Amino acid sequence: MKPDRPIAAQIVDLIQTDAIDVGTHLPAQMLADKLGVSRSPVNEALALLHEKGVLERRLHRGYFVARVATSTETPGTSLAAELGLADTDPVTRVYFQIADARLRGELPDAFSEQMIRTRYGLTATQLNAVLSRMSQEGWAERKPGYGWQFSTMLTTPDSLLQSYRLRLAVEPAALLEPGYRLAPEVLERLRAAERRLLEGHVEQESIDALHERGVRFHESLVEASGNPFFIDTIRRVNRVRRLLSYRSMRNRERYPEHAKQHLAILDLLARERNEAASEMMREHLRHTLDAIGKIAPILTS
Repeated sequence: MKPDRPIAAQIVDLIQTDAIDVGTHLPAQMLADKLGVSRSPVNEALALLHEKGVLERRLHRGYFVARVATSTETPGTSLAAELGLADTDPVTRVYFQIADARLRGELPDAFSEQMIRTRYGLTATQLNAVLSRMSQEGWAERKPGYGWQFSTMLTTPDSLLQSYRLRLAVEPAALLEPGYRLAPEVLERLRAAERRLLEGHVEQESIDALHERGVRFHESLVEASGNPFFIDTIRRVNRVRRLLSYRSMRNRERYPEHAKQHLAILDLLARERNEAASEMMREHLRHTLDAIGKIAPILTS
C-alpha cells in the first residue's frame, strides 16, 4: 500500500486531476471536506502552496490558483514532486503502518496510546496527530474512560463489499431526487478528470489521487441531489472505506472502463436523463462489486 501524501501534495493532485483553471478560488472548508481533514492542516498547506507560487493570496478573499498544475521539468513528473511536496511526513507514514498492521490482524481490537507511541517511536504531538486522523476517518475511537479501540467496520474484504452494497442503495436513488441539478462547471471538471485517465494517466497517478478522483465523482453526483441524508451517508462511507480502497487499487486494469462508465453517466445527466443515469449508476456499482470480489486475495495479503 503506497503511503498517503501530505495535504499540500493532495491539493496539487486535486488541482491537476480536476483540471482546475488558473484564477479559481479554493475555499479551505471545501478542501477540508474533500480531503477528510480539519481546516487547520488545510490552511497550513494553502500557505505553503502560496510560498511555492502555486496559489496566490487575495486580501480578505482567500487563495486562488496561480499556475497550471503541470510539471515544467521531466515529463511524467508530478508538480508536487517537482516542488518537493511529495515526501511522506512521519505522521502519515505511521498512520499507514498502523492501518496495514490492523488489516493484517497484527494489532488488537483495543489499544493504549502508550502502546502505539512506543511501537512506532512517536512524539506526543505526532501521536495525537495520528490518533486524530484515525478518529476522523472513522476506523478508531476513544473508549469511555481509558484507551482506544478499532472499529469493526472495513477491516475485511467483506466489509468493502458491504460498503458498496450500501452505495448501491443510496447513489442511484440520489440521482432521482426532485430538483436534482448538477452544475455545469462541476460536470465539466468531472469530465476532465475522467478524460485524463483515458489519455493514459492511469499508471502515472498515485493511489491516493486515484482514490480522491473516484470519491469526488461519486460525492459530487450525490451532492447535486440536495438531500442532506444522502450526502452525509456517502461522505461517511467514503471516509471509512479508504483503507481497503487503497489496497484494491493495486489492480488498475479496471480503471479505463470505470472512466468510460463515469463519462456515460455524466452525459446522461447533462441531457437530464436521470432515470437512465440512475440505472447506469446501478450497473456501474454492480460491476465494481464483481471486480472487487475477484481481487479479494489482494485485500487480505
